[in-house]
Amino acid sequence: MVLNDLLEKKQISRYRLSKDSGIPQATVADLCTGKTRITKCSAETLYKIAKTLRVPMESLIEAEIENQAESPRRMSFEVFKSNVCHLVKDQGAVDFIIDTLESDEIRKLYKRKWYPEAFYLLAMVDYLSNKNEIPLCSNYNDVRKQHLREPLYPTGVLLSDAALHTNQYKEEARRNAIPEFLHFNIIECEVQNVC
Repeated sequence: MVLNDLLEKKQISRYRLSKDSGIPQATVADLCTGKTRITKCSAETLYKIAKTLRVPMESLIEAEIENQAESPRRMSFEVFKSNVCHLVKDQGAVDFIIDTLESDEIRKLYKRKWYPEAFYLLAMVDYLSNKNEIPLCSNYNDVRKQHLREPLYPTGVLLSDAALHTNQYKEEARRNAIPEFLHFNIIECEVQNVC
């Protein structure tokens, strides 16, 4: 948090910042703990904080804006799967494999601890590699040793079973699951016929 760093550097307490700037203590606390993002503050609040700390207003928000740019937002898993399938369709299997391996996106997702996404992407690469008789990339052998604890079913399967109070669709999906995805405990039956 930039504000915490500035307070420490200037040897000013949260209470003193609140008192000197006229900003409520609760607002200062929320900004310091990250409950409220400083980029969401009004210009008046930014001005008061900057004036009290004797720093340019931009310095209060630049670091947070940079952090937001570096930290991608996580989309729903269903949207992620759809995007991957559309990429395969648009690029073709071989180009998709090459682009995915060159970008090292699997490792990036895995390091972020976005395991379903990392496993899904690796499963897709492995599936397409096997289908096109391309040797598997050994860079991800450590990831291949992992899997999700609980099976991850498509939302449509879960909704169908919930609506009918049955496990029929889950059982059928598991029987028809693509082995490369099932290896990671991801139940996926169709990845190529996307609209």
